[in-house]
Amino acid sequence: MSGQPRPAFADDLGQALAEAERRLTRAVADRRSPWRTLQLASIAADGAPDVRTLVLRAVDPGARRLRLHTDRRSAKVSELSADPRVMLHGYDPGAKLQLRLAGKAEVVTGEGARAAWLGSTPQARACYAIAPAPGTAVEAPSPAPEMDETAEANFAVVMVRYHSLDWLWLCAEGHRRARFDWSSGTLEARWLVP
Repeated sequence: MSGQPRPAFADDLGQALAEAERRLTRAVADRRSPWRTLQLASIAADGAPDVRTLVLRAVDPGARRLRLHTDRRSAKVSELSADPRVMLHGYDPGAKLQLRLAGKAEVVTGEGARAAWLGSTPQARACYAIAPAPGTAVEAPSPAPEMDETAEANFAVVMVRYHSLDWLWLCAEGHRRARFDWSSGTLEARWLVP
């Protein structure tokens, strides 16, 4: 940081939260953003943690909601139905910024997911035509799927409403960590030891 001005978010909780929300919101349109793909952790059927990477499709900071897409036949859908608690993780190595968002996921299918389906690119929609279902053991790698009438039926939206956001900024002059928590119904923001 020497020679560069210290960013406002380094010492201001409000600015830190605004920076996190700005980066997440921008990632929806910026395919090169490190925040475009987030790791979603859930609880597997055997009680073990399970994590995978999903593409961030929409952000509503005011409602603390993130939208991601998945195949409704995937294991994560049954995991989230059994236990909706999730943790999302993202890291931007250029900004040296990590975000962890804890919340609850809701899987939306059918008519409730239709607008998201129609807003997806043809290439993205074709992914849901893969057969057999994701995670199925096969003798050889599957070819790229081609769009067919089954694709939309396999599409699901994962809506995550987060109740806490853990923010960590790495800096040679002193790391900064903060937690923003809405569990009590109002925002509680505090600095934490990194």
